Amino acid sequence: MGFIESIKDIDTQLFLFLNSKHNSFFDFIMYWASDKYLWIPLYLFFAYLSFRHFGKRIWLVILAAFLLILLSDQISNHVFKIGFLRYRPCHNLVLVDKIHLNGDCGGTYGFVSSHAANTFALAMFLSLLFYKKIKHFGVYIFIWATLVSYSRIYNGVHYPADVAVGGLVGMCIGIVVYKWYQNIEAKLR
Repeated sequence: MGFIESIKDIDTQLFLFLNSKHNSFFDFIMYWASDKYLWIPLYLFFAYLSFRHFGKRIWLVILAAFLLILLSDQISNHVFKIGFLRYRPCHNLVLVDKIHLNGDCGGTYGFVSSHAANTFALAMFLSLLFYKKIKHFGVYIFIWATLVSYSRIYNGVHYPADVAVGGLVGMCIGIVVYKWYQNIEAKLR
């Protein structure tokens, strides 16, 4: 067995272990944690915080947030998923009878998780943005991103590697967009 196959095997075994730890209470929680519309009030809260701390410059924060979600979503879907063509566990015929599928399976391919890329991109950007303004903000927002990302494993639609690499991709995008934001904001001063 080659190195890549060993990594895939470990990833599959870890997925099966984590996905097997379920119950009706967490089925409800994790189903809704994966729902992007559930988080709209949180996004509005982030907009409120941005307005409170940046006033009229909120437009630049919103533009940066839009840009980073666009980048993380497009890169995760059109570079990674199309580039790697790795089936989601719920589309893997070898695993389909062994997994706990909590909701819809989603698209055919899963490497990398767009949920993880998007939430970690936003978490990284906002934690850098509010680093000196709101105590412990970064801790709380990364807990949120981790919950959303873990729900993808729990729900049976992503392997741990899909989520981990998606999170890393998202954080890198968050840093790049934050640097862009700083550059634009400095020019506007």
